[in-house]
Amino acid sequence: MTPAAVELDRAIRDGFPIFGATAEIEALVSRPWASITFSGERHRLTFRIEGERAPDAADAFLDGLSEREFELRGHIMADIALVEDARDGDTIRLTLEALTVEAS
Repeated sequence: MTPAAVELDRAIRDGFPIFGATAEIEALVSRPWASITFSGERHRLTFRIEGERAPDAADAFLDGLSEREFELRGHIMADIALVEDARDGDTIRLTLEALTVEAS
């Protein structure tokens, strides 16, 4: 995993206990991205939340997702969006796409 992917993975997993659940990363794919002024990576991330509190935790996590501040050492979250929300009882799989840029 690249440094930005490691930070994204950590930020997602570390943030879930405040929602009353834990998140298990199932897939994380990153690829380089650049503009004229910035360089970074695009990420596609799928994670699973399980348990009785999973639905409430997923809803709380998704509420305001695009405006949330993520602490990523050495990187800035430029964009994050939900791509898929698959729910089967107390098991939820969320797929996100994110863009991180290197902090100057």
